[in-house]
Amino acid sequence: MLAARALSHGATGGAAPDLVRVALSGENLGDVSRRLYYLGYVSRASARMIGDHRAGLDALARLKLASEEKAGELAGLESQARADRDTLLTERRERRRLFERIAAEVRSTRREIRTLVADEMRLSRLVEEIGKVLTARPGAGYVRVERAVESGRDDSRPFSRLKGLLRLPVRGELVGRFGAPRLAADSGGALAKGVFIRSGEGETVRAVAPGRVVYADWMRGFGNLLIVDHGENFLTIYGNNESLLKQPGDLVTLGEALATVGASGGNEETGLYFELRHEGKPFDPLGWVKLR
Repeated sequence: MLAARALSHGATGGAAPDLVRVALSGENLGDVSRRLYYLGYVSRASARMIGDHRAGLDALARLKLASEEKAGELAGLESQARADRDTLLTERRERRRLFERIAAEVRSTRREIRTLVADEMRLSRLVEEIGKVLTARPGAGYVRVERAVESGRDDSRPFSRLKGLLRLPVRGELVGRFGAPRLAADSGGALAKGVFIRSGEGETVRAVAPGRVVYADWMRGFGNLLIVDHGENFLTIYGNNESLLKQPGDLVTLGEALATVGASGGNEETGLYFELRHEGKPFDPLGWVKLR
């Protein structure tokens, strides 16, 4: 019966040819059925194992790809780290060079400040000596100038009465004020004792009041320097000139030409350095002049 059923099933194409051979061989079909069942179980288990193995291979491939991507990221991070380190080293070198340059500039500025202070001390000693000579001169007082003045102003008034009436000695732009640092990098070591008036080379420098020339020569730091005595221990000082038009002992009237503008004092631009002093001490000229 079983054999006939197997033959009938095989004829329809649903059973394997091996079943036909088993049926014809006369073997115990129950044992064959059990073996076929076990074989089917083993086959299905094998299929599952193969599927798991393939899934494992796929997972391994994905892991390998992820590992390669991570390795690429790490290589990129390492390359970036090297670039950052090189950049940091370059910045450190540049910063070191900057510090060295700043230190050199500070040393240079200090030397310039010492030079300026020494120059100012030299001028102060000169003014002090001039003051001693003028004080010892018989009839010391304010200077009278007998020559007529083209402007028509009273030429005989003492200098102390001219506060607020003076005019700047040269036409130009006031760029350096009394009490300001002589150097931009200096915070107070060398302060200006006068004003600096930027003006074109060759412009005429004129006397701000009648007086007598007591010094006309070159001095380090102030170039061609001219000093006028106005009596009452008042002096006006004109520095950085291109040329001097007066000699010591010359009497000058208000507005008379004293010198021409230049840059003989070592300034980077042409102009006049102008001071007012009383009893050897400098004071702000702008408190004594009319700017308009």
